[in-house]
Amino acid sequence: QVQLVESGGGSVQAGESLRLSCAASGYTYSGNCMGWFRRAPGKQREGVAVIDSDGSTSYADSVKGRFTISKDNVVNILYLQMNSLKPEDTAMYYCVADNCRPKFRLLADEYNYWGQGTQVTVSS
Repeated sequence: QVQLVESGGGSVQAGESLRLSCAASGYTYSGNCMGWFRRAPGKQREGVAVIDSDGSTSYADSVKGRFTISKDNVVNILYLQMNSLKPEDTAMYYCVADNCRPKFRLLADEYNYWGQGTQVTVSS
């Protein structure tokens, strides 16, 4: 069983930055994708960024140029660097992991493993 634990959320002002982390534990994770989803109040889950085992990435259009996903394969920690945060980025952010199909990386149904989430609040 893969366990995913997020950290790094918080409350910031618009324009500021945060870095989220996700530590994977349990048996050695062999799936090819890890990533971040978010859910804002009253909205559906949204794929934010995903990184594949070959290093290729996918981003939601709303975060391109502002967010960067990366992974430290030695310690198996996933990161999401979030710059120039906007109030509309306010959401619960979830770490996900599983085998995924490249065309569908940003679809929630691709992932069976989800963390508990970390809250990001951006005020104007």
